[in-house]
Amino acid sequence: MTGAFSRTRRLRPLGGLLAAMAVALTGTRVSAIALPWFVLVTTGSATQTGLVAFCEMTPYVVVKALTGPLVDRAGPRVVSWSTDAVSAAAAGAIPLLHALDLLTFPVLLALVAVIGAVRGPGDLAKEVMVPDAAERAGVPLERATGLSGVTERLASTVGPAAGGLLVAVLGPLTGLVVNAVCFALGSLIIALALPRGMGRPADEAPADSGYWRRFGEGFAFLRGEPLLLTIIVMVGVTNLLDAAFSTVLLPVWAERSGNGPAAIGLSNGVWGATAVAGSLVAAAVAHRMPRRVVFFAGFLLAGAPRFLVLATGAPMWAVLAVFAASGAGGGFLNPILGAIAFERVPRGLRGRVNALGDAMAWAGIPLGGLAAGAAVAGFGLGPALVAGGAAYFLTTNLAALLPQWREMDRLRGRGVRDPAAGPDVRSGSGPREVRREARHG
Repeated sequence: MTGAFSRTRRLRPLGGLLAAMAVALTGTRVSAIALPWFVLVTTGSATQTGLVAFCEMTPYVVVKALTGPLVDRAGPRVVSWSTDAVSAAAAGAIPLLHALDLLTFPVLLALVAVIGAVRGPGDLAKEVMVPDAAERAGVPLERATGLSGVTERLASTVGPAAGGLLVAVLGPLTGLVVNAVCFALGSLIIALALPRGMGRPADEAPADSGYWRRFGEGFAFLRGEPLLLTIIVMVGVTNLLDAAFSTVLLPVWAERSGNGPAAIGLSNGVWGATAVAGSLVAAAVAHRMPRRVVFFAGFLLAGAPRFLVLATGAPMWAVLAVFAASGAGGGFLNPILGAIAFERVPRGLRGRVNALGDAMAWAGIPLGGLAAGAAVAGFGLGPALVAGGAAYFLTTNLAALLPQWREMDRLRGRGVRDPAAGPDVRSGSGPREVRREARHG
């Protein structure tokens, strides 16, 4: 009994972190359906729908890039629960102000900008706590990374399905209330379930070193990584296209095809379910497979087919079949990216390097909604979908020709090392880690 209690106590930080990730991500996925639909049905404008996405994601990317030194210095636990609390307040203000007839479009833009600005460092803080939680739980880092990926995929399954159902039955504002509740719950879980010591500051720089010096250290480290920079650029382009698809193209297709918001939730839910299955398979067997082949095959399935099936006006069963295949391919991507990530970067640089790398990979997301809204307004939905699918196919296949990708398999099995253990003879620098995330669905 004592052993079981000790084991449960040891797993509490990892379980609490994954639970906080799950509820916050689920709320975000619900909002990703409810908010665009709310704007679309109240304004009738695809351009304004894209503008709302832009005003949320631009602060997300910019603030996330700049707060890496803050996360390293203040500690990720404090940053995580406090930013989730602010997100909950801002998200809850939207339906409240609408009920009071005080929600103008500029006020809506300001509130989603606040949500984006605080969500960036909140997401970053949760990411950089994964290795510490794994160590405290006595769980291999690869397994903890895989569980984190499965959590994200589950949120991408439950969130869209719940969001589509809530919007269809109770209206989009209900989805925004659920988002606020999820952020509040995530803040409480981090504050209560994670020990204070887990969120200790990781920055090992002298106390009097300036913010910009610490920021520059992360940038200099990342600049010396050709493989990681190549990944960032490619994922940055695909993330832009994914944002265009999810924030504008898919909602406009659902409205104009007559399938409604339930179709958005159903298609994304199917995608998420097969992505969870793909992630579980990847966790079990991907370490025996060539990373590069699996990685680009996954992108081939996860990208262009979703755009093209909507452009053809295919029936709903065909759309769901394509989304299922796409999700299965996408499920292999983030586990591979995570494995590469946690093979590098010392603990004291995690916040800065992850913040910069993630911000660069997500830099195109704010432009995705704007570009899609303008393309639909200027050329129509069909041409915009075809152009997006073609861009996705060319980006991933042309990138596969670059020589840097050979490092994906060459670095296999090199785990995270303690910075105190000395230099990494592989490259003449310290141990390395950086996390990238491909954003789909």
